[in-house]
Amino acid sequence: MRAVAEAAAEYGAVIRVGVNSGSLERDLRERESSDPVGALVESAVRNCSLVEELGYRALKVSVKSSSPQVTIAANRELAKRIPYPLHMGVTEAGTARSGAVRSAVALGVLLAEGIGDTIRVSLTGDPVEEVRVALEILRALGLVPQGPRVISCPTCGRTRIDLEPLALEVERRLAEGGLALEVAVMGCVVNGPGEARKADFGIAGGDGEGVVFAQGKPVRKVAEAELVDALFAEIALRTASISPDGDTAC
Repeated sequence: MRAVAEAAAEYGAVIRVGVNSGSLERDLRERESSDPVGALVESAVRNCSLVEELGYRALKVSVKSSSPQVTIAANRELAKRIPYPLHMGVTEAGTARSGAVRSAVALGVLLAEGIGDTIRVSLTGDPVEEVRVALEILRALGLVPQGPRVISCPTCGRTRIDLEPLALEVERRLAEGGLALEVAVMGCVVNGPGEARKADFGIAGGDGEGVVFAQGKPVRKVAEAELVDALFAEIALRTASISPDGDTAC
């Protein structure tokens, strides 16, 4: 460990002290079954002390569990006991859907309480999806600029269009455009425009047709098959002078 600390000092690097259930000291493994939170925190504090004894204090610390509840409780406790930045995540969170939910629960709670400095979403699959999920968590908490956002309603008895493919296509095309807009995709013309009136643009479906609206006001009615194209034509018309970062283009 001394060699690691000396090399880190030479290059001005930060040492990350990372602990999960697979890396606990032998005596703490026995404690883990009855007190998983305490075992993780104690291991992290011990290892920080070892590095501190070498005179090195450029540390970042993480305690991770596959359990969102343990992750939340351990990071809350660790934040009280050490002065170092915390790197947070749910380790071995799972596949894309379940892992995203578990990560959002744990990280969302902690970040909303002001705990944590960096995060990692761990999913079984394409690492690019990890970044997307992490970004959505940060956006949902208002910790980074919103960027493109689709809001869409659940299907109900009033829905008269195939809503899910429409929402997915709008989300895909909006992401490609990169404009920081909020776009609503609603399933009916009864409540849709009112419920999504704060969105920049949107569509609300009817029976084989739908309405395109901007700033909460209907601007045209088109056939269902033309809804997405009509929506993005309206967006293009009204945002022609806006660059992707929200500034007016020269």
